[in-house]
Amino acid sequence: MARNTDVPSPHYGEPRKFDPNFRGPVHKRSCTDVVCCVVFIVVILGYIALGTVAWFHGDPSKIVYPTDSHGHFCGRQKTPNANKSILFYFNMLKCANPAVLVHLQCPTTQLCVSKCPDRFATLLDSWNTNSWEYYKQFCRPGFDISSKSVAEAIQDEDCPSMIVPSRPFLQRCFPDFITINGILTVANKTIFKDGENHERSVNDLKDAAKSISSLLNAKEIGIKIFEDYANSWDWILLGLVFTMMVSLVFILLLRYIAGVLLWLIVFGIMIAVGFGIWHCYWEYSLLRGKPGANVTISDIGFHADFGIYLQLSQTWLIFMVALSMMEGIIFVILIFLRTRLRIAIALLKEGSRAISYIMSTLLYPIITFFLLAVCIAYWLVTAVFLASSGNAVYKVTAADDKCMYASLACSPKTFSQTNITKVCPGSQCMFAFYGGESAYYRYILVLHLCNLFVFLWLVNFTIALGRCTLAGAFASYYWALKKPKDIPPCPLVSSFTRALRYHTGSLAFGSLILSVVQMIRIVLEYLDRKLKDSQNRCARFVLSCLKCCFWCLERFIKFVNSNAYIMIAIYGKSFCTSSKDAFHLLLRNVLRVYVLDRVTDFLLFLGKLLITGSVGVFAFFIFTHRIPIFREAVPSLNYTWVPLLTVIFGSYVIAHGFLNVYATCVDTLFLCFLWDLEVNNGSLHRPFFMSKTLQRILCKKNDGTTGRR
Repeated sequence: MARNTDVPSPHYGEPRKFDPNFRGPVHKRSCTDVVCCVVFIVVILGYIALGTVAWFHGDPSKIVYPTDSHGHFCGRQKTPNANKSILFYFNMLKCANPAVLVHLQCPTTQLCVSKCPDRFATLLDSWNTNSWEYYKQFCRPGFDISSKSVAEAIQDEDCPSMIVPSRPFLQRCFPDFITINGILTVANKTIFKDGENHERSVNDLKDAAKSISSLLNAKEIGIKIFEDYANSWDWILLGLVFTMMVSLVFILLLRYIAGVLLWLIVFGIMIAVGFGIWHCYWEYSLLRGKPGANVTISDIGFHADFGIYLQLSQTWLIFMVALSMMEGIIFVILIFLRTRLRIAIALLKEGSRAISYIMSTLLYPIITFFLLAVCIAYWLVTAVFLASSGNAVYKVTAADDKCMYASLACSPKTFSQTNITKVCPGSQCMFAFYGGESAYYRYILVLHLCNLFVFLWLVNFTIALGRCTLAGAFASYYWALKKPKDIPPCPLVSSFTRALRYHTGSLAFGSLILSVVQMIRIVLEYLDRKLKDSQNRCARFVLSCLKCCFWCLERFIKFVNSNAYIMIAIYGKSFCTSSKDAFHLLLRNVLRVYVLDRVTDFLLFLGKLLITGSVGVFAFFIFTHRIPIFREAVPSLNYTWVPLLTVIFGSYVIAHGFLNVYATCVDTLFLCFLWDLEVNNGSLHRPFFMSKTLQRILCKKNDGTTGRR
């Protein structure tokens, strides 16, 4: 007689006792993890207070509008610079790194102007000439040409020593770089005069030109992309709606094709491996009699050309043995795990049937997406206001690296009265960044970290709420003895209400644990970037080990949490108790868990690939005008890949949302199935709630007797 593998292992907790009053998710339940619920509510109120404080202290216009050397905004309404929306750099040669330009840290005077220069000119050539009227608009406002000499004006940076043809990008004047026949030019010139009337090559700006020219091209590309979106948004929307329909049809069809699809793939792999064995034997038999082919691999040593090894009979013999072992392992797995594979397939089919009875569950991802969008938007807005908090901070900008006062804080109002200009000729007090010396500004980094941590907590809570809500709805389906007659009305709404009313604390507790681990991982990633160029190999090795350990810990916590939320939805216990019960239940059935997880993950991956790929291919044929019936209706585009990639990405997100509901359904039914198998025996008073297909696989039935395997 075959051994009974349905008896769970007693080493991982006691099996659950039979409860004659249990008929699905418990309705009479009490609040769980109340302390964590109170803490969670207090944190949310604190998060709202943080956003309010950031709103009062922050000013996003500091990020939106460029700021000149005196801390004045360019282009901001109701200011002296309202009509001067572009930032001009006096000496572009000091801004070798284009990233410096974008982040406002270029060590030269920055001035708000109404337009960028459109010609080459120097202060020497323009001084007291007809060109001065044009040139003086790039000098400091109120500068009097008779008050200083040319050398003094250049030294005090009252006027730029030269101007070059430029065009605005990101509200800043960048040189008008154009490549003609592979030669970098500015306004069709390769030579220009600097402030001392010395001839300079445009290549002197090449370090900035490499990135700046690409940024300028990016502006033009961005305009074309916007046009493509404006012309094809309706077709993109149709593609996403089509994806929703395909996802729904795929889930509903899984009850019919899950088994066939899985067995076809398994036997296809076996046939492919068998063909590989035959091919290896054929190559081995051909080479065995050839002179020189019987040399061993160890005799010829290492060679970069892998083709040399393919000329040896021993290589094909090794391949043949390896493939034969693989074929044998697959065959043994099919023999000993065939029943568990059939159980997994039956649960996949049952999941499709459950969704067909509770179709409202397919709409729940919309709620999850909405809540996640709110969390992301609030976090982003708070981060922007925190980043823009503070007053203008000014630093001493020296003409050379020898100045002892360089980068020290200064005040533009009193700077001229100090001896810094005497000790460091040519130094200036220029705007550097926004900040302050109060407690709020000193702890701004802590506030950023708090903003990030609470954001992670809220996102994980939103996902946990969705998992618990769906699990409660699908558990109502499983524990209905007569389906669909005994399924309670509105199971999704009831489950959502129970989760929020009774288990906010438990969901917050599980989310908190996961958020702490994720926060540690973010800190480790930050440290890894900082130490990337470090020569301390020991520190980098320890950091890599910590990153690996916390990655594994995060995966493990996600696995435990996801099953704990299912148990919370069904039995209404605390997070720790539910985690323990779920974990012990899965350990008592570890082989079934492994098989189901692998089969489910594979089918869901296949489903996402199939849905995204089919919609992507269909969209490609439409947007490239290869389908005659749509050729006239589809607009001509600058870049076909813009709507195509949008449809593909959107299709993956939609398919992931739909199939995530299906995965939650299968996981819930699986835990209910294991519990059903432990507490019931098929008798009149303890009937099985599993489907008849599962009863047939396990040789069980609801007639008061239990069959033998």
